[in-house]
Amino acid sequence: MSIERILSIAGKPGLYELKLQTRTGFVAESLIDGKKITVGLRSNVSLLSEISIYTYSGEIKLVEVFQNIATKENGGAAISHKDENNALIAYFREILPEFDEERVYISDIKKVLNWYNMIQAKGFLTATEVPAETTATEE
Repeated sequence: MSIERILSIAGKPGLYELKLQTRTGFVAESLIDGKKITVGLRSNVSLLSEISIYTYSGEIKLVEVFQNIATKENGGAAISHKDENNALIAYFREILPEFDEERVYISDIKKVLNWYNMIQAKGFLTATEVPAETTATEE
């Protein structure tokens, strides 16, 4: 499965799966409780596939960070986002050693780990999944 249709909606807890587009926005289903909501076009919505994490050499797509976690955990869950800050930073450094510590805050790390555990529990990401960017070939 893929995270191409997984959304984060500002002001709403958790993650959502895009179900269908409407004339005035779209319908999304919560990954937490399965409830469907309608979201207007003016809402601040982010696709997880478009989010990146700052590194010292540039940016890395969130899907690649998720892949690193899935590989480390053999497709299992990551540590809880509620662990101590020092443990979270050490864990994230194992996953992404070159992350920019001045631009990636502890709140970002907590959000990434929480999101990963949410989508992993729903089966949207596996240890063998290859990010879409690495499968494309240039002609």
